[in-house]
Amino acid sequence: MKSIAINWTRPFTVILALAMMMSASIVSAQVQNDRNPSLRSVPSGSKMKFKGVVIERNADTFTIRDRSRADYQVRIDDRTSIKTHGGFLRSGKKYPASDLLRGLIVEVEGKGDAQGLLVAEKIRFNESDMRAAITSDTRVSPVEENQQKIAGQIDELHAIAAEARREVTAVNERVTALDEFDEQASASVTFRVNSAVLSAEAKGQLDEFATKALEAKGYMIEVRGHTDSTGGEAKNLRLSKDRADAVVQYLAVTHKIPLRRFTTAMGYAKGEPVADNRTAAGRAQNRRVEVKMLSNRGLNQQSNTTNPDQP
Repeated sequence: MKSIAINWTRPFTVILALAMMMSASIVSAQVQNDRNPSLRSVPSGSKMKFKGVVIERNADTFTIRDRSRADYQVRIDDRTSIKTHGGFLRSGKKYPASDLLRGLIVEVEGKGDAQGLLVAEKIRFNESDMRAAITSDTRVSPVEENQQKIAGQIDELHAIAAEARREVTAVNERVTALDEFDEQASASVTFRVNSAVLSAEAKGQLDEFATKALEAKGYMIEVRGHTDSTGGEAKNLRLSKDRADAVVQYLAVTHKIPLRRFTTAMGYAKGEPVADNRTAAGRAQNRRVEVKMLSNRGLNQQSNTTNPDQP
């Protein structure tokens, strides 16, 4: 009778590997919970839909707090649909990811990923809540707010939103005014008279800028278009916006920088000159688009703490 040799090595290896994976997941979740005890993990593959307030904002993620004051991290990608609520027989207005401000009440729908984050498929909010977040309304004092809460006159989400808005240090919807980003790189490209076409020199400058941006993490790009003092106000406003849009298109199409990295490109017409408009040389400098790469301050601080010897 033949003896059958059983190889216990493979089953033991598989069990050990599974145990190590589970242990790593537990440690990762524990570290995340230690940083924010109220942060909840979303099971991988689970569909979720909930309403809450944006309390923290980064380039690709934001943290949302619901009525029970539980926090969830939400990831944004190029497929995320960000709109206001639509009315009868009409669709809502689309917004860029950069307009998801702290203090904004949103409804999020998506699926959990392997890291316990919710990958957003749809994000919806009311236009009135967006206006309130933009203006960082602080008129309700904590005492008045508590009185209203006790009287049942204020929704818990609006109370959380008011708290988040008080943390915003400037009345501005752009990331530069949220005091969370530092300027890491910039470029200023000029244009010919009455033109929004990028010159070869301008493209070269933007190529250098894009190289720096693509090597960075946690960044946003701000684009501001300008004109000289000649021409009417309406024409200059349109021309400055066209110039800003031309820069965004070049960076997005040529260098594949995701659109979610850009704040809304703005045209400022002749309102912010950097040189004397009374001279031809000065006007040439004012026909420009300024591009800035704004890097997340929190990520920079964390990187410097982790690697203190690096410049």
